[in-house]
Amino acid sequence: MTDPLSEAIARVHREEWARVVAGLARRFGDLDVAEEAAAEAFAAAVERWPRDGIPPNPGGWLVTTATRRAIDRLRRESRRDAKHQAALMLHDDTPPEPTGPVEDDRLRLVFTCCHPALAMEARVALTLRMLGGLSVADIARAFLVQETTMAQRITRAKGKIRAASIPYRVPSAADVRERLAGVLAVLYLVFNEGYLAGVGEDPVRVDLSDEAIRLARLLRTLLPQDGEVAGLLALMLLTDARRPARFSATGELVTLAEQDRGAWDAELVREGLAIVRERAVVVATGGERPGRYQLLAAISAVHTGAPSAGDTDWAQVVSLYDRLLDLDPSPIVRLNRAVAVAETDGPEAGLAEVDAIADRLDGYHPLHATRADLLRRLGRAGEARAAYDRAIGLTGNVAEKTYLARRRDQTR
Repeated sequence: MTDPLSEAIARVHREEWARVVAGLARRFGDLDVAEEAAAEAFAAAVERWPRDGIPPNPGGWLVTTATRRAIDRLRRESRRDAKHQAALMLHDDTPPEPTGPVEDDRLRLVFTCCHPALAMEARVALTLRMLGGLSVADIARAFLVQETTMAQRITRAKGKIRAASIPYRVPSAADVRERLAGVLAVLYLVFNEGYLAGVGEDPVRVDLSDEAIRLARLLRTLLPQDGEVAGLLALMLLTDARRPARFSATGELVTLAEQDRGAWDAELVREGLAIVRERAVVVATGGERPGRYQLLAAISAVHTGAPSAGDTDWAQVVSLYDRLLDLDPSPIVRLNRAVAVAETDGPEAGLAEVDAIADRLDGYHPLHATRADLLRRLGRAGEARAAYDRAIGLTGNVAEKTYLARRRDQTR
């Protein structure tokens, strides 16, 4: 059992990592320096706090300690004279250069990591590492690649930012568009990792999902007319509204069909549905065609707006996925559509859709979990249990493992 002090230090790490790293990145303009100094500060906390106690302001303690570690490192590296001068900022009263239209270190960090000079995969991976504090192994699992491959990708991205002298700021209105797609993709992946953590004892990381929503709200303030920004925010709100009903008293995952809808956060549901309706009016009156996040938000609204799972308009869900496939013909979208097809046309039709993409998603546990459920519904118990075993082996989420194991054991 984890002792209370270790739990408290782990909680501070979740709550303060992004703030510390982003602040250091703004001050020193170097992501390696920021990440390593933050890691050293947290290591010092693990060593000192059990002896000295947790300070009254743990975030401030971490920032001060990390800043000192960064300055010490830069002073040791005499070949980096420019960075050495940056360290003197600690004693410099000169007003800093403007950092962009939003005074938020973490949002600036997201935009820095999502510079168009980087490949999209690198933008997403780097931001998950720098903002979310996810391990390289966690990020590699999210991308379905080897850990060594992901480590190289992140290292190259940092190097490219350093070599290109990419400024640490929110870009101007003139170039914000070319970074926006990457920023939205990053926030969605950060949210998803928080909503159903890929690894660890905690089934959720509320700090990550809350931070993604906070940054999406800031983005909407920056770009109030952008449909995809609004769509992503609505999608996050409608999904997060279900959080209180997603786990049983014993910590097992509860599927959408089995959730107590009365336990959902009614305020988040209202806000999310209002944004979806607002965007629908814009589209209906000749506005831009809905993009990926607006369509995903509309799908979530169909689920969330139904009084019960049995009242879900599955035909509308299939129709929305058809439109989404036109924009994003990925196997994951096809997998999600297959779930809806199973509800409209039966489990055999859904299984045919799943099997058609199985070889492309063999390492993706939701595919095997979906396949197991459809096989169970078709009475093919042996195959279903094998698929459950495969899904259990691929997921690192304890709550999900427990749910899948129970379903497997009930399949006869």
